[in-house]
Amino acid sequence: MSAGRLGSAEQAPGTRVPAECEAWIGFGANLGDRLGSIQRALSFFDPCLEAVSPIFETAPWGVLDQPWFLNGVARLHWTSGPESLLARCLSIEQELGRTRGERNGPRTIDLDVLLLGPSTYSVPGLSVPHPGIASRRSVLEPWSALSPDLVVPGLTDSIGVLCVRAQALGGQEVRSFELPV
Repeated sequence: MSAGRLGSAEQAPGTRVPAECEAWIGFGANLGDRLGSIQRALSFFDPCLEAVSPIFETAPWGVLDQPWFLNGVARLHWTSGPESLLARCLSIEQELGRTRGERNGPRTIDLDVLLLGPSTYSVPGLSVPHPGIASRRSVLEPWSALSPDLVVPGLTDSIGVLCVRAQALGGQEVRSFELPV
């Protein structure tokens, strides 16, 4: 991994940088049994799964003529590298029947590597932290509910601050999702 650590002098009070083996993935689905697909996808990460955010329902963006998504984030304890985490995500997507079509189009499941540890990493096909984190409410709303104090490597503001800024952008409707009883 290339250096991308935030020094303590750059870290705002009340914030934290990710631990070395702290990985975050984003998840979403808008086709079929959305919640069931997410639950099955997350089960593939056992025993690495440490925490799961509340789930939010989010309007599609990019391709607007499609159903709303369920989105959230999960924290993992991941001791392998970012490419192995991406491989696991892609394998789970394939196992659950995802077929890649139109960019930003509908999908049965979507798993994105958001970050892994306090460093940055970039190779063709994978950038960690995930590009666009700072403006995507579909990621920031659930992430802020679980870890608002976390500072993404390469950025100076916490997830909570980024979430407030993204809310002001408009055009990204997000609402709470009540889990069925």
